[in-house]
Amino acid sequence: MYTRPRRNRKSSAIRAMVEETKIGSEHLIYPIFLKDGTNVKEEISSLPNNFRWSIDRLLPEIEACMKLGVMTYDLFPAVEEHLKDKTATYSYAEDNFYLHAIRKLKETFPEIVLMSDVAMDPYSSDGHDGLVENGIILNDETLPILSKMSLAQAQAGIDIIGPSDMMDGRVGSIRETLDINGFTDVSIMSYSVKYASAFYGPFRDALNSAPKHGDKKTYQMNPANKREALLEAELDFMEGADMLMVKPALCYLDVIHLLKENFNIPITAYNVSGECAMVYAAAANGWLNYDLAISEMLLSMRRAGADAILTYFAKDFATLLKK
Repeated sequence: MYTRPRRNRKSSAIRAMVEETKIGSEHLIYPIFLKDGTNVKEEISSLPNNFRWSIDRLLPEIEACMKLGVMTYDLFPAVEEHLKDKTATYSYAEDNFYLHAIRKLKETFPEIVLMSDVAMDPYSSDGHDGLVENGIILNDETLPILSKMSLAQAQAGIDIIGPSDMMDGRVGSIRETLDINGFTDVSIMSYSVKYASAFYGPFRDALNSAPKHGDKKTYQMNPANKREALLEAELDFMEGADMLMVKPALCYLDVIHLLKENFNIPITAYNVSGECAMVYAAAANGWLNYDLAISEMLLSMRRAGADAILTYFAKDFATLLKK
């Protein structure tokens, strides 16, 4: 045998030299749950090691994560029920604690990157990402609401707008609103390929944002469809998205790869709550080695083509890298 692949595996130094895929803390985006109030740090029962934070408790946590090299954060608001209504007016209200938290974080840590969530569901009394009328999620009527929400977040200092709603045309509507109001430098990381997945449960627990009726299958994608991902991504790209996201990540590595091969802008992946919760549960029962499992999982997403990964493992993995 003239060709023996094992020769390139015979020592740790050689294995490192020929390693094809690298992952560092700079590739991680840490999802953070925000709650109004003071001295709040509530663990999410279905997502261990993750918490709802008030801004005063979050500041030292962000500082600790920065020391580990995590510099990008995606913020999600846990909104009290009495503040929700059919048109999500609290999402752009002057007294919105989420907007105040963005300002405080940027004032305290101007060097970090903050990403927002743009969808109606955290603020909607119906629990859907779009405006509901007679049980129907209205697409075009939702767009002005999402644009107002995005503008309020940009004014607060957000760096990246994250439209997660899956309404048709929302990227173009948001881009136009931002540009008209002088926020041409604010990026859009579009949830371009977001599937109607079974793996969102712990996230909805964290925000109490599950739909009050029906499901999200009329706007989130069918898990059976792959070619449709190219259509969704192409539309968002043409409307001005700066980055394209695939959500979830683990069951959709082929879709991540498909987008990477077809678009010359960054492709991101969301390692969603259910994917992470499975590892937490298995590790707690001694069925998996936690450190090895999260390392392999995140590496697989990078190998598939993800330039950046939103993951609840961000702090733990960054800690591993430091070791």
